[in-house]
Amino acid sequence: MSDYGTPPPPSYGGMPPAQPPATEPPSNYLVWAILATIFCCLPLGIVAIVFSAQVNSKWNAGDYAGAQESSAKAKQWTIITAIVGVVVSVLYIIGVVALGMSMPGSTNSF
Repeated sequence: MSDYGTPPPPSYGGMPPAQPPATEPPSNYLVWAILATIFCCLPLGIVAIVFSAQVNSKWNAGDYAGAQESSAKAKQWTIITAIVGVVVSVLYIIGVVALGMSMPGSTNSF
């Protein structure tokens, strides 16, 4: 008998095959990303849609960590898109009201 014990199983490529951490892919937030794009901010929403679209394809390709990362980025960009859209809308309304009140001939009924 040898003092070294049993040898480890052979590994091909140096890494064991990745196992899915769950049976279903993480949420892709695609619906939320589309709604945020339509109603809030188009340029940032497109980034959210791109990350949302990557989730299922990465999961099906076996890139489980990449799918989780894309899901987190999709959620992050969807939230950023919604916040930027709300802030820009509020600033626009404030600007319109301020401009309307500063117009000559406007009646200030305060």
